[in-house]
Amino acid sequence: MDAAAEVIGVDHVYLTVSSVERSEPFYDRLLKDTLGFRKNTFALGGDEHVQYYNRQFGIVLRPARGEARTHDRYAPGLHHLCLRVEGVAEVDRVANMLGALGITATPPRLHEEYAADYYATFVDDPDGMRLEITNFRAERKERMEHWATG
Repeated sequence: MDAAAEVIGVDHVYLTVSSVERSEPFYDRLLKDTLGFRKNTFALGGDEHVQYYNRQFGIVLRPARGEARTHDRYAPGLHHLCLRVEGVAEVDRVANMLGALGITATPPRLHEEYAADYYATFVDDPDGMRLEITNFRAERKERMEHWATG
């Protein structure tokens, strides 16, 4: 049997939103203005999509079909989306920038219940989808840098 194919990253994530018109300004401020993503739009199957992308991956907003409801993190599906920045100072800077842009983020803090150096802030999008900004923790760095040695 051949060795398993190695996944080298997340290519894109599609987020279904109840209103692209309502969500786009939020994601502009979060992804474009605060985290440096670029943006474009495209139509797929007759629906307008908004794509945010950086060097690593993309996040696409697509319009929901059917009944609109608030996101339930505890229903089957996506619980939350966590984005990683380099360090604690960047988490603080992101939370401050979001506040200046009118987006309420939780106060950034250490979450030792997750890991000794787990530092994060959280924000909810207009549909109640939880987004997290966390630091690049030691365990993750160690895993990335020493994957081949086990």
